[in-house]
Amino acid sequence: MSVEIERKFLTTGFGWKVVEPVDIRQGYLNKDKARTVRVRVFGEQAYLTVKGKTIGISRSEYEYPIALQDGNELLELCVDSIIEKKRYTLAIDDLIWEVDEFYGNNEGLVIAEVELKSEAQVIQLPDWVGDEVSSDARYFNSSLAQHPFNTWT
Repeated sequence: MSVEIERKFLTTGFGWKVVEPVDIRQGYLNKDKARTVRVRVFGEQAYLTVKGKTIGISRSEYEYPIALQDGNELLELCVDSIIEKKRYTLAIDDLIWEVDEFYGNNEGLVIAEVELKSEAQVIQLPDWVGDEVSSDARYFNSSLAQHPFNTWT
């Protein structure tokens, strides 16, 4: 089984804007809380991803490359809104940080994510990392598709 262990944070400042971003469009093909089925067009590549239910900061994850045309067509079949964002990928202290700057219905939201080898792994946070939102389901991309950031009160 493939397991994703991920922590999520809000950001402060713009210290993460030091690399060229890649455009991402992604959507969800289901609304089941026990699993998500996501299609993502990442630059000129497309992927189909199945993720299990999050327990703590871990969940099962299976990701498969698909044809770009298939990815674009599958986005048309997605439920709820399409997530639009720019991803900045930074290598810091042997970790890969992915900072997503959202657009469209989630304009104004910026989330930094880092994948870990274990839930207990201790990491040094970059100075542009703010509050942790790992266990706040509102910040899951699948939640943002259903309840976009610009609708929060």
